[in-house]
Amino acid sequence: MQKIVWIIGGSTGIGFELCKFYLEDGYSVVVSSRNASSSPELQKLSLRYPSYLEPLDMDVSDTHSVEAATKKAWDIYGEINLCIYNAGVYESMKVEEWKIEHFEQMTQINYLGALRVTNALIPFFLENSKGRFAFNASVSSYFGLPYGGGYSAPKAALLNFCESIQPELAPKNIQVQVINHGFVKTRLTAKNDFEMPQLLEPQEAAKIIFEKLTHDKNFEIKFPFMLSSFLHFLRVIPYRIAFYFTSKAL
Repeated sequence: MQKIVWIIGGSTGIGFELCKFYLEDGYSVVVSSRNASSSPELQKLSLRYPSYLEPLDMDVSDTHSVEAATKKAWDIYGEINLCIYNAGVYESMKVEEWKIEHFEQMTQINYLGALRVTNALIPFFLENSKGRFAFNASVSSYFGLPYGGGYSAPKAALLNFCESIQPELAPKNIQVQVINHGFVKTRLTAKNDFEMPQLLEPQEAAKIIFEKLTHDKNFEIKFPFMLSSFLHFLRVIPYRIAFYFTSKAL
């Protein structure tokens, strides 16, 4: 049986490494980013897997782009079994450094883009009577951290959105999963000027995600253990205690 995955945000970092894992496992892969078709890395990978990798340009902040690309992605192989939403942008800002355009961009890509893709792809999944979404969120979706609210707020919204649609889509044989992971060494985290606990290489994170998505059917996939457990702990304890801990990050 043909296995088909659509990876959105797959030209660099975790998404690119996921492309390689799925290709090695025999999947046909559609990979999207704003400039997927001109990505040198994806072009090289296409030469190794000429019949199994299809780059497809898409701007997740543009509804028309998403709708057109979704139809093209489906038509390439005739269906999609798994859609991984990995697109993301990040800016760390102190209050004195706030720029509204950064907040808007993070909301557009990290949250609204996921909604656009979901809205465009669900009719195809319904017609096919099956489908699966995996949304790459963040352990920061559990609790807002200093300087990172522009990033964690839309990630928290994404988690909440997935929680709300899971009961609706499960009876329709459409599975929803959320990936909440910690720090990964990418062009995004390169902007941080603080020590990042349990920092992972993109290939390490992608391997965990690939293996979990392959074998784990639970709603949430989270790692690394210590960091995700601590931030989840902040979510459930009284605010006055949680703020004591987060103030240490200032």
